[in-house]
Amino acid sequence: MTNIPQTGQPAPNFPTPDQNNQPVSLSDFSGQWVVLYFYPKDDTPGCTTEAKDFTDLSPDFSALGAKILGVSPDTQKAHCKFINKHSLSITLLSDPEHHLIEAYGAWRLKKFMGKEYMGVARSTFLISRDGIIAYTWPNVKTKGHAQAVLTKLQELAGTSNPQSA
Repeated sequence: MTNIPQTGQPAPNFPTPDQNNQPVSLSDFSGQWVVLYFYPKDDTPGCTTEAKDFTDLSPDFSALGAKILGVSPDTQKAHCKFINKHSLSITLLSDPEHHLIEAYGAWRLKKFMGKEYMGVARSTFLISRDGIIAYTWPNVKTKGHAQAVLTKLQELAGTSNPQSA
């Protein structure tokens, strides 16, 4: 049974390498909001749309003191190619063994064309400055998702205008 962390619970910490093979942990962002989103695979249509949307809105997230972290099972090399190809400005974490993906309940049974298989379910967690899960999106549709996350962050951070933060 998949255990998805819920709003109000402490966010699971993680030591996971980024695209440059630098270790990244949730504790590195103490005092900052973190948008932690899970996606199936680099350079696929939905995942590319989501990454580009988060990149486009990254100045607004930064203005609210938020860091965007994308997570997939892809290698650091694949992440670098994906970032360079699409001029992404977000950090991508590599989790080929699914430790972080499973800790957040994103490794789930999926169905495609009548077949069932285990894979990464597109999901997002908004983590507060003190490391508590502030909001979850367990089953994400890419269209408009980055804007929805930004809107929720603005609401929770107490501002509806990122320019005033």
